[in-house]
Amino acid sequence: MTISLTAEVLIQGLLNGLVYGLMALGLSVIFGVVRVVNFAHGEFAVLAMYAAYVASITLGLDPFLSLLPIAALFFAIGYILQTYLVVHFIDRPDHQQFILLIGLAIVLANTMLLVSGPDARHVNLSYSYDSYFLGPVLVDKTRVLAAAGALMVAAALFAFFKFSMTGMAIRACADNPTGAAVVGLDVKRLYALTFGLGLACCGAAGALLVTIADPTPGLAPAFTLLAFTIVIIGGLGSMAGALLGGVVIGMTEALASLIVAPSMKSMISFGLLVIILALRPQGLMGRRAA
Repeated sequence: MTISLTAEVLIQGLLNGLVYGLMALGLSVIFGVVRVVNFAHGEFAVLAMYAAYVASITLGLDPFLSLLPIAALFFAIGYILQTYLVVHFIDRPDHQQFILLIGLAIVLANTMLLVSGPDARHVNLSYSYDSYFLGPVLVDKTRVLAAAGALMVAAALFAFFKFSMTGMAIRACADNPTGAAVVGLDVKRLYALTFGLGLACCGAAGALLVTIADPTPGLAPAFTLLAFTIVIIGGLGSMAGALLGGVVIGMTEALASLIVAPSMKSMISFGLLVIILALRPQGLMGRRAA
């Protein structure tokens, strides 16, 4: 094991982790504002991967070009889903919310299995095997582009929440929904916008993931579990924490694959999750409960 090989693996883990972080960012946004845990998050990510695959083989669209249309489509899906379905469960007990979204996950997974079958689908890109040289280190072009796309989407989302009036209104709803309603904010509409933004992040991440992994319905539960692990490590409800958690998990899995065995990477990630929960239950960037 050489220094250059270790550097390559760490960089690959960092780049993968940024895409994972974008996927988890959608889950964190939804939970941080709407206080609903989206158990169908992984299924939506895989659905976005299939959307990028279909756009590639039917329209010849590069996944990086189909990213924005897919994100817009998933925003609309999230908005409609929150407006007409999830809204009726917000004030219900947590277990009823869980049953609703787990049921939705099962429907999505089996629909994808019925339509596409269990086989993985591959997107052919002209630059799939291109690389960049950073001295002695070799870096995959697709992962660099995917990470750059993830950073751009995340930066746009951060800017929206920080500088736009709608973004500040959503943050007010997250802090105090009752107070937001008292001052005249349409909380239900803002919740729908938030759910839409969360799924838009998930859709964008799925479009990027298709460049580094082949979509198959079996990936969905693993992606859901991965997103949960990331947001818990980063801190529930923390947007920056989701990206940081994604990077931590990406680099941890990459190192585990190199040092131990590829089949052990999930075990190492869950071990890290247990350690962080024991030492810092609120996550790396989460706020301690008062």
